[in-house]
Amino acid sequence: MTDTVTPTRRSEIMSNIRSKGMKPEMAVRRITHAMGYRYRLHGKDLPGKPDLVFPGRRKVIFVNGCFWHQHSDPACRIARRPQSNRHYWLPKLERTVARDAEHRVELAKRGWKVLVIWECDVVAGNGVADRIRDFLEC
Repeated sequence: MTDTVTPTRRSEIMSNIRSKGMKPEMAVRRITHAMGYRYRLHGKDLPGKPDLVFPGRRKVIFVNGCFWHQHSDPACRIARRPQSNRHYWLPKLERTVARDAEHRVELAKRGWKVLVIWECDVVAGNGVADRIRDFLEC
């Protein structure tokens, strides 16, 4: 199956996708800040450029989009597999998943602990604040 939109429209759609400051990330930042935790943003010196970095605790949080990072939870309705242009999308998404795993391994080797918060959990409000607190306090 080929792409269902024109190349011009696809380009327009893709150009509107940003890697920083998206709604789920902003929600996690607000929650974390409201709990009194302070952090650095997008650690450029760390593998994967984590969204929130807690240097004194040596902990990082990634806020992953379910589609882009292919959330494997079967209950997640956002992480669908593309039905059109699969020869392009599937390898691209698989590379993202593999790269995420490499980043987590490299962070662990460097002594950092990692928490991944998924977009669907933020949207549904699935105990994100409790997970953050548990992660940062242990």
